[in-house]
Amino acid sequence: MKGQENQEINIELSEEMAEGIYSNLAVITHSNTEFIVDFVRIMPGVSKAKVKSRIILTPEHAKRLLNALKDNVNRYEAQNGKIDSREVAIPMNFGSPKGEA
Repeated sequence: MKGQENQEINIELSEEMAEGIYSNLAVITHSNTEFIVDFVRIMPGVSKAKVKSRIILTPEHAKRLLNALKDNVNRYEAQNGKIDSREVAIPMNFGSPKGEA
């Protein structure tokens, strides 16, 4: 598109948002018009987990995110070595012993 090549976008990041939200699980669903990514935090010994953040994307933006993640993972691995990405079941107890009363 002409005229959009040199446009800059100023992105603001508040202090609160800059702290981020820790997530150790992402659940992705989609419809014919959108992708929904729920970021979840699972805690050891707790059988209930909460969605900490939900991002709703158009299919086009989901594809851009996929490509950006691939690019960043490739650059990370070039600097730090291969990431072990074996599919593993999510341990619901994180390997901690069961509590007894």
